[in-house]
Amino acid sequence: MTTATSAIALKKLGLMDYNEAWQLQRTFHDEVATGQRPSTLILLEHPPVFTAGRRTQEHERPTDGSTVIDVDRGGKITFHGPGQLVGYPIVQLRNGNDVVGFVREIETALIKVCADFGIAAERFCERSGVWIRDSRGDRKIAAIGLRVARGVTMHGFALNISPDLSYFDRIVPCGIPDAGVTSFARELGREISIADVSPILERHIFESLAKVAQ
Repeated sequence: MTTATSAIALKKLGLMDYNEAWQLQRTFHDEVATGQRPSTLILLEHPPVFTAGRRTQEHERPTDGSTVIDVDRGGKITFHGPGQLVGYPIVQLRNGNDVVGFVREIETALIKVCADFGIAAERFCERSGVWIRDSRGDRKIAAIGLRVARGVTMHGFALNISPDLSYFDRIVPCGIPDAGVTSFARELGREISIADVSPILERHIFESLAKVAQ
């Protein structure tokens, strides 16, 4: 399904193979960079898959022989799977060099989504993504990994709604050994679906993207 909000289009693809989605990102990226397509936010889920960014070290990879797809984004290794709301903003940046500002806007949107469900999440400068920090320790609820070329972003964020978190036990998530991973379902102590969260995320993410998109 494709819709449009302001100057940014929204494409919701449901469950899609990672490699297929990665190829679609590359196609959209080229079209946005050459003016053939408006900036577009892709929202989807993936079947279970590990992906490794450019800074992934060998000891952070799964030791059980699980397949890992090496990708051209920043960051380290992570897991994608059903129950995780993944967003790929293919966006022409107003200031093509302001990658940090773009990441901050994504983080702000995801923090607001968490807050709307009563989850107190935050960012902290030495670790990317969105976190919950309390007496139970640091727990990551959303990962962010990007690439920017020709002033256009690709890859994006993954917000844990109700994925099988046991997959993260096979890796060192995002290269951070001393912190855990969590989800909306775990923090709220109840079942929650992508459909419950997606409309809230769409509202906040478009507000943030409007501030940085050309």
